[in-house]
Amino acid sequence: RFAPLVLLQRLRSSRSCSAEEMRFQVEELEVQFPYPRIYPEQYAYMVELKRSLDARGHSMLEMPTGTGKTITLLSLITSYQRAHPAMGKLLYCTRTIPEMEKVLEELKVLEAHRDELFGQDRKDKLFAVGLTSRRNLCVHERVSQQTERHLVDQHCRQLTASWVRERARGGGSGGGGSGGGGGGS
Repeated sequence: RFAPLVLLQRLRSSRSCSAEEMRFQVEELEVQFPYPRIYPEQYAYMVELKRSLDARGHSMLEMPTGTGKTITLLSLITSYQRAHPAMGKLLYCTRTIPEMEKVLEELKVLEAHRDELFGQDRKDKLFAVGLTSRRNLCVHERVSQQTERHLVDQHCRQLTASWVRERARGGGSGGGGSGGGGGGS
């Protein structure tokens, strides 16, 4: 484990670190980082994120494209969660599906690194789920053929609304609503 100044001096050197060395302290929090080098900007980002989490506040941090924001955020926040189990779940939102896939891939890399450090039978493995829109997830033929988002939503509601499920169980004439099939004549 390195003090911040020693770590930053190491970060600036051209030498890569071993997997074991990529465990370091960010203000008393051990962080595991899955790559052999970390940019000083990534470390500074982690420090600010940790301070925001400690203060139970909000933060807005900016880093240029290609500087490893995703793995920096995941490494720090998941390390924080491991140290503070009462913190709860991490909800990570992305704008696009490729961004979501990148986050899940980086999380796999991070978890593989932790397996290397702590063993594959460790009890604190992370569980991640990527959620996307109905249009991408629905397997019903009628819904999956739709190309317009509002039509996907409409057809999905028609198939999954509580009054549709109730009617399918034989429990009544159904309710009203935008799904059509309100049961009236």
